[in-house]
Amino acid sequence: MAGKNSRVIVRIREMILHGELLPGQRVREVELASSLGVSRTPVREALPMLAQEGILIQLDTRGFVVREFTPKEIMDAIDVRGVLEGLAARTLAEQGPPRRIVQSLHDCLREGDEIFSKRHLVESDEDRYGEMNRQFHSLIVQGAGSKVIADALERNNRIPFAAAHAIAFDRVDLQHMYDFLWYAHRQHHAIVQALECGEGVRLGALMFEHAYVTKASINMPRKTWRSEIQGGGPAAPNPSPEDPAES
Repeated sequence: MAGKNSRVIVRIREMILHGELLPGQRVREVELASSLGVSRTPVREALPMLAQEGILIQLDTRGFVVREFTPKEIMDAIDVRGVLEGLAARTLAEQGPPRRIVQSLHDCLREGDEIFSKRHLVESDEDRYGEMNRQFHSLIVQGAGSKVIADALERNNRIPFAAAHAIAFDRVDLQHMYDFLWYAHRQHHAIVQALECGEGVRLGALMFEHAYVTKASINMPRKTWRSEIQGGGPAAPNPSPEDPAES
């Protein structure tokens, strides 16, 4: 995904997540491009990709509207992703991961370590972390070699914000976002360690917990959702991540 397109996709996700674009609202290229400070071209290219994620619906008139969804749909889909990715990771561990997969996963770890080494987030980190995270999860699923798991994940990822790459940054509180993403990246390290040790059962648990952090990090104003769920959303984790400079 090109840099500008990637940034536009992330920003539109953020606008939907934070209620700047409401369910059922038509997405207009000109207004959106003006709001984001870009030309219409990256917006036009981003909208079909967001429709593939299930965040937008493409109309017969060639336009797009924001899809209606509930918190429960999102949370259930993220749980399903955690289970399916856990199964993929366990399968990969039991088969014995090819060296090229392990090397590529370590490349992802190094990329993430570099992002967090400065101890804060900047705008360009949206692209870098999102692409690294997408690559990390894709490597595990592809490495498992199961079409059944891959197809099930593809269907599940059509639920808004369910896919591993469907990240929206919290620009209001970047430190809070940093804490969540750094915690998630420490989990990446634990996942690779378990994979190299052939700890299949542990991997299943780690992947599910990794998905749960995504649930806890989603901070969407209730007014942007179609309906409430009883009892509220999941409690945010209270990680105590290591200092990046010491890892």
